[in-house]
Amino acid sequence: QRVDHVLAEAIAAVHPSLVISIERGTDAVYALVVSAQADPRLRVYTDAWMAAAPHPDSTWEFHDAIPPVPDPTQVTLSLRGEQYPLGEVRVAPQADPAAGLIDVAVHHPGFSGLDEAAKDALTFMPLDAALGERLAADRIGRVESADTEPQGAIGLLEFRDLVRDWDPDADSAGSPES
Repeated sequence: QRVDHVLAEAIAAVHPSLVISIERGTDAVYALVVSAQADPRLRVYTDAWMAAAPHPDSTWEFHDAIPPVPDPTQVTLSLRGEQYPLGEVRVAPQADPAAGLIDVAVHHPGFSGLDEAAKDALTFMPLDAALGERLAADRIGRVESADTEPQGAIGLLEFRDLVRDWDPDADSAGSPES
């Protein structure tokens, strides 16, 4: 807990909008994450931090953005005392080749009982969990909450594969559609 506080103060001295977290590592025991929270103006700080970070070892690895969760369908989000399994999230993607982005409608059966702030959290958090902060910021355009499951909606793992494979410069045959 003392380390968290010291690290948070050091990162805040670089820029007050940067966020730091200590996570379970993918290839190491721990991961130190310094995040710009998808703010492109702060990427210069996270890029510089990543360039100066030590080499990873078996104990520590370092990330300049929140990495994706290995299997987001196994994650349950707690909001206002209720549990929302991300395995129930459905995403309807639609390519916007002109913008080089994928617009999405996100659905969860639990949307009906949520206020707008909680619905927004349950809309955006699954995208970050599936894609990681940087890929979500780079590839996702418009995001909307869908109270009913849109036609052609897919699960988070299929959506992650689609986004990772999508090339906005390729012809429309390879583009995601809803």
